[in-house]
Formats: sequence, structure tokens, C-alpha cells
Amino acid sequence: MRLCKALLLLLVIGTGAGCSGGGGGGGGSNGSPPTPACIAGVSTSNTSNTSPTPASGDNVVRVTVNGDLCSAGSYLNKPCVQVTVCTPGSTLNCQTISDILLDTGSYGLRIFKQLLTMPLNQVVSGSGSLGECVTFGDNSSTWGPVQRADIMLGNERANNVPIQVIDATTFFASNLSAVCPGADLSPYNDGARSPGYSGILGVGSFIQDCGSFCTTSIPTPPLYYTCSGSNCTPTTVPLANQVQNPVALLPNDNNGVVVQLPAVGPDGQPSADGSLLLGIGTQANNIPVSVAPYPVDSGGNIITVFNNAQYTDSFLDTGSNGLFFPPIPSLPACQGQSQGNYWFCPSSPVCLSALTEGATGMPTSQDTFQIGNFFNLLTSNPSNRVFPDIGGNYVTFDWGLPFFLGRSVYIGIEGKASPYLGTGPYFAY
Repeated sequence: MRLCKALLLLLVIGTGAGCSGGGGGGGGSNGSPPTPACIAGVSTSNTSNTSPTPASGDNVVRVTVNGDLCSAGSYLNKPCVQVTVCTPGSTLNCQTISDILLDTGSYGLRIFKQLLTMPLNQVVSGSGSLGECVTFGDNSSTWGPVQRADIMLGNERANNVPIQVIDATTFFASNLSAVCPGADLSPYNDGARSPGYSGILGVGSFIQDCGSFCTTSIPTPPLYYTCSGSNCTPTTVPLANQVQNPVALLPNDNNGVVVQLPAVGPDGQPSADGSLLLGIGTQANNIPVSVAPYPVDSGGNIITVFNNAQYTDSFLDTGSNGLFFPPIPSLPACQGQSQGNYWFCPSSPVCLSALTEGATGMPTSQDTFQIGNFFNLLTSNPSNRVFPDIGGNYVTFDWGLPFFLGRSVYIGIEGKASPYLGTGPYFAY
């Protein structure tokens, strides 16, 4: 069974020098300034895999990290894309929406209802309308109906795709907090809400956000509901009605994606421009170079061995804005800040190393990364919003956005073959 793991929202909402947090994590030592190979996203085992300048072509979706596609004042290390959503079958009734979070840790498109100006088709489940409650890494949730839309990514169109329309008032009942614990009930205000985005584009390695498990069983907590009026009850859902990764439904370039982001220095920079390439080995601009495929398990996980511990549920996730892992004494928590329980604040940058493995144990790669003092980085560089060396506390190893800086990361979709990397699901880097 797989569910959207997406977004460590509790960790990503820190936006400025007054918002820092702590936790400890990692292993390693202080000492002389780290070499460039110690910066997050630059692997000593894979230094030839560096991302080029932003690509061009029909299969290219522009990505900005805290750039012009993101809302003003967005939190740190936020990768944004733009998608065009249409009423199914229409070429006129469409709208383009920016500030969509690019997320490799989830599956499917989710957009706030208040941004949508065109009608979409409601998905029906049994005798009621289909709704969904998605819980993320910090136990926050999104609630809303499942509806169908045509989605334009780059210049390619996926038709009749089930998406989640985030809206706490649809099927609203007085017991929504019981039906979907953690659902945000606050009003949407001019395109901004507490997580700080207009929607989420999940381009992980699976087609549906639950898969075959939800066709016959109801997970705990439930994911899908059938709703009549304000009465919603958990339900099973056919694959075709589940929220789906729109990349898998493209007519071409549908076997995966490539995330390409530039390298960023240890002091950070205001923004960064990159690309999301549709397809793997399907066009000249997405042919794999100097990478190996790392198979993922049914939950989208790989293995990370770090500080003499093995984390079989680790993952690669652009939706997390730092490198997150269990604490160790060498990385103290930030103190006296509003998020002091989450971010790391060592007295000087710490160079660390971890072994990543495919879910089957092969292949393996030794990856080095650096963790700096979160609070000092922000206060010393107040105009910078993209950092390769921020990290915090989490229960497993979450290779967040810094892992993607300075390299091309390939994400192969389940059951779909690439002439170079085999059949998904996998990450390749």
C-alpha cells in the first residue's frame, strides 16, 4: 500500500530569520571549512551528474526555486511550477496557475478550489460523490472532492485526470475534524494560506496515490470517502477514479520525469531556475547520463544507512525544504526561535556522509552533504531563499530539496519502461 507522504509541512513553513528550529541529526565532525564535494546535492560518487542550464522543448516544465513562479514571501527552498487546468475536452475553458509546489514525494495534482474558475466533472463513487483526505508528514491534511480535469504540462496534455480540489467546505459537516483530522479550515486568502502554495503537483514514481490496495481495502486512516450531502463514509475506489500522477497519462513522455536544478553555494542565493523534463530517454533532452537506477519499494522508499543505522523508509522529496533525519549529538537544535525543535544549528558547518541503496539493497552510493547553522545562514544572508545546507529533525531520512541541487534526478514511473534505466518504479541519480 502507498499513500501520499509528501511535504513535511511543519518543517517547511519557516520563512525568515525569525523562524528557525532545531533537532539533531547526522554524524561527522567539525573542523576546517568543508570541500565543495561536501555541499548538499554534490555526491562524491556521482560528480559527473550535474544539471545543465534550464532546458527547452515541448516536454519541459519550468521550475523556479523561490523565483517568479512562487508567491511573494514563500518559505525557503520552495520549488514552484506552473500548470494549465482545463474543463475536460475544452480548449477555451482553461486557466494557468502558478505557485504550484513540485513534489516528488506524492502523486497527483491538488489545487485549492478558490483558484479554479472553470467547472470540473465530479467523480462519483457508488451513489455519492468521491472525496479524499490526504495526510502529510506533519499530520496536517487536505480535504476536498475528487474531480476530473485536463492538465497541460509544458506543451503536453493529459486528459480527464482525477485531481483533488482542496476545499474544506465541500461536503462540509460539523464532524469534518473527525473525518479528516488536521484539515485546514481557515479561509483561503488571495492565493495564500498557511502552507504557502496554490497547489501541489505530485510527480512521484507511482500512477495513483493509493493503488490496488484501495480498490479492495480501506487504509487506516481512510483516504477516500463517498459523500451524499454532508454525510461521508470511507470507501474503496477503482484505480481509474483515484487521484493520478498526470505525467503517467500524457500521450508521450509518460514513463517518468527528470528534475534538473542548478548547484547553489553554501551561503545560498535568492532564487534558482531549473527544469522538470517529461519522459526518460524519450527525447534528446532527457537521455540519462552517468546515473544508476535505485528501485523503490511499494511506498516509494529507498534505503539510507547513516550513523550506523539503516532507514528502509527513506525517500527523495522536493516537497521537503531541507535534509531531515534523526538527531545525533553533533548537530544541536537551534535555540530561542519559533521553530526551535526542528532545525539544526551547529557552531560551524558539519560535513556528513550517508550510504543510499535501492530498496533491494542495490545499487549503492556514498553521498556527502553539509549541514550549516540554520539561523546564522538566514541572518547573514537575509535576501537569500535557496540553501543547500539546511536540515532538521525527522524520524527517518528525508532527502529533501537540497539533495536535488546540482544534479539531474530521474524518477521512473511504475510499470513504464525506459530504454536506458529499465522499468519503474525507481529513482536514478
